[in-house]
Amino acid sequence: MSATPQQAYPVRGPTALGDGDLRRFWNLTRTLAATDWKVRFYGSALGYVWSLLRPLMLFGIVYFVFSYVVKAGAGVEDYGVILLLAMILYFFFSEVTGAGVTAMVDRESLLRKVGFPRAVVPLSVALVAAMNLALNVVVLAIFVAVSGVHPRWTWLLLPIPFALLLVFATGVSMLLSALYVRYRDIRPIWEVVMQALFYATPILYPIEAVIGHSGTLATIALCNPIAAIIQESRHLLTGAMPLSEAIGSPALVLVPLALLVAVTWLGVHVFDRMAPRAAEEL
Repeated sequence: MSATPQQAYPVRGPTALGDGDLRRFWNLTRTLAATDWKVRFYGSALGYVWSLLRPLMLFGIVYFVFSYVVKAGAGVEDYGVILLLAMILYFFFSEVTGAGVTAMVDRESLLRKVGFPRAVVPLSVALVAAMNLALNVVVLAIFVAVSGVHPRWTWLLLPIPFALLLVFATGVSMLLSALYVRYRDIRPIWEVVMQALFYATPILYPIEAVIGHSGTLATIALCNPIAAIIQESRHLLTGAMPLSEAIGSPALVLVPLALLVAVTWLGVHVFDRMAPRAAEEL
């Protein structure tokens, strides 16, 4: 006896990307993000202040070690500023993707009971991380002012790499969250990947140090979209070496950009195919 259509193909739940009602989609994302933001600090005496204290305390330790012990920033102008900027951007990416891995599984009860566009879940995670990023940028602005960095018109362009990082992080988050529903090995694998990326990305050390050792190695490192975004952000903020020069040639800038677009598209595509069946696979 042949299988019925229902047996051959599992019934799909609500679509991943919604029915085109952008206003409803945004309201759902905002509501879920606001709820997660409040729950995260529920019962904490310092509340939202922890969003500022944690990266600042880590920055203080790293800055002391790499400035006065390892002396990785010796001779680098505005080393403290470029270090803080890189850490803020990297930890933003880490927060979006790290929380995004388990986002669908953590909301299993919600997925089973409520019909809504599944993309709201990873997007709300990205929105919460963006709130933290906004707070940390305020701290960065204060540190920049205290450090005596001269204002530059290129500061007006900083939202561009920030927006690209948000898009890239969201795409990766959507990919990971969809895969984790079926493959639970994704989480430990991604934790290892993030640790490797932290040291492979010029965060603790300036890209000039890598170029001085090997221009080819610097080119390879900057093909990573995260590293490329961080380097260009450093340039816009302090006048550090621009990405087009650090990577080897202006044409090579297209490599990290192409990877960013490809990975983001892959994340959206995989999520759109897998997320509607997430509830029945959990």
